[in-house]
Amino acid sequence: MTKLKIKKGATVQVTTGADKGKKGAVIEVNPKNMLVKIQGVKVQTHFDKKEGLLKKEGFIHYSNVKLIESAPEKKAPTKKSSKSKSA
Repeated sequence: MTKLKIKKGATVQVTTGADKGKKGAVIEVNPKNMLVKIQGVKVQTHFDKKEGLLKKEGFIHYSNVKLIESAPEKKAPTKKSSKSKSA
């Protein structure tokens, strides 16, 4: 299984398909099937009984996108030591 270099929050550009050239932020990543969901790309209509017609983004294969800007890395909270130094 290949590790995806595209992470949630990264900015990507679509390289092939109907949405070629569009840029957007990654909303969701499915590493098992190697799919990504990009904001404003492959918008599909979905009918819901309660809410009516909804427009949702669909998944596209990660090989059809190019990484423009990687996701901002979250800094892990640093652990402060409880030991006190005595002089």
